[in-house]
Amino acid sequence: MTPDAYTIKEFFIEVGGGHQLYVYEWGNPKGMPIIFLHGGPGSHVKDKHKSAFDPTRHRVIFFDQRGCGKSLPFGSIEHNTTADMMEDISKIADQVKLKQFTLFGGSWGAFLALVYAVKHPKRVKALTIDGVFTGTQKEIDYFDRGEFRLHFPDVWERYLKTVPKSNQNSPTKYHFKRILGTDEKAVRESACAYQNLEGALLSLDDRFQPSSPDDPTFDPSSVKLEVHYLYNSCFVPDNYILNNAHKLTMPVWMIQGRYDMVCPPIAAYELHKKLPNSQLILTTSNHLPEHETHNVRRAILLQLTEKA
Repeated sequence: MTPDAYTIKEFFIEVGGGHQLYVYEWGNPKGMPIIFLHGGPGSHVKDKHKSAFDPTRHRVIFFDQRGCGKSLPFGSIEHNTTADMMEDISKIADQVKLKQFTLFGGSWGAFLALVYAVKHPKRVKALTIDGVFTGTQKEIDYFDRGEFRLHFPDVWERYLKTVPKSNQNSPTKYHFKRILGTDEKAVRESACAYQNLEGALLSLDDRFQPSSPDDPTFDPSSVKLEVHYLYNSCFVPDNYILNNAHKLTMPVWMIQGRYDMVCPPIAAYELHKKLPNSQLILTTSNHLPEHETHNVRRAILLQLTEKA
């Protein structure tokens, strides 16, 4: 994150297992406290994430998750589980002296927000999530088995061509094994293939340029982190969030792209039906937040601020 006029402070925090997390506090020190959870797994916080918030009203805690961005050691999957992440959120909140806060996240960040709220409901004042992912095996299988190919047959066909014919009945299983292996060339090839699959499905705009494993700037680290979590079913029992939805009594705002090909609306819809104190807003977008989604996010945060 780039320091600006609203930067409060940035620092590293030791969280155990050899990990140090980069934390960036921004906005109004007396504003409504929000902890931002970035997507991925394997991504990082970016300056563009500030655009969802009003720095005169909000106090936002951004941080790079284990192995991500500026956090150290970069790319590490050791001592890197969902349970570890839950402890990290609490440690960061304690460090900046937050007893209660709003959680804000999309996609993987939405999953982490929901799991944390299940485990620590008294600390979470509200949830604002988009691109909803609840970590079920059904959701993971939808993507990895190419069920989106009804809409993107060309993307799935291109992906199949990245594996030998003998593995085309389970191409993702083939790539996951290579990505988590030790052959550097195989890691790069499979990580690139998987990244290109996901990248082609993110936006309503079809102008996607695939990466090449031969590109010296391509780094498979983030893909390896993502695969580490998906291969291990996100380190939670299947249907964990849905089975514990009764614990989510705080306000839950869900913004979901109607045409999301990575995290289809069914997950948000099923969760919404289990949460009497939730609002589900469907927008005209794919997985990446479009202009409409940004406006809805800001409107929700404004409403939450006025009620604080």
